[in-house]
Amino acid sequence: MRFKKAAAYTILSDLGRVVTRIEKFAARATIFSQGDMAETVMYIQSGRVEFSVASKPAKDAVVAVLGTGNFFGEACLAGHATRTKTATAMTPTVLQVIKRNEMIRALRAYPTLAHRFLCYMLLRNVRTEEDLIDQLSQNSEKRLARTLLLLAGEGNQSKPQGFAGISQETLATMIGTTRGRVNFFMNRFRKLGFIGYRRRLDRNGGIHINTSLLRKTFCE
Repeated sequence: MRFKKAAAYTILSDLGRVVTRIEKFAARATIFSQGDMAETVMYIQSGRVEFSVASKPAKDAVVAVLGTGNFFGEACLAGHATRTKTATAMTPTVLQVIKRNEMIRALRAYPTLAHRFLCYMLLRNVRTEEDLIDQLSQNSEKRLARTLLLLAGEGNQSKPQGFAGISQETLATMIGTTRGRVNFFMNRFRKLGFIGYRRRLDRNGGIHINTSLLRKTFCE
């Protein structure tokens, strides 16, 4: 399996004249909560956002992580009145926030923005299908490898790619296994040279991934 990534734009003005407001969030700050009113679409100018849903017993399950150049909150465009997930900044994050009616206007007015948004929606749909297929057909080790590649940016770089803010517990909820299993596989990946802990980037530590080696082993 190979992963592809759409071109990222730093700001929406690269795509058209969209009226936005800038909002900044510290690491682990809540952007919105499950059940909040859904009235805006958001674009990640920088940072990383985690999405979770409440599950039983009284524990949140992480269902997605998005980085720079991605939209979220788009369900309001389809008439959803409330947020179905909780969005949390994993690292210091800067968002461009667009009101629902303004986003609809801009999509009609600017073909470049409409094309970028359509590509985003299609890629998200493909990603969702791949996640479901992995849950049904792949073991937890391969699911973890795919998740690490996605978090590292899905690139083909031979140099290690780093990211921070992801705990082993979060990885466990993302791939549907236990923290103990994730710890076992991460230790194995480290011994095989797939990952490394080069420096302490935050309270969870920084993970550096040899994307080419990990992809060659698990995804080709």
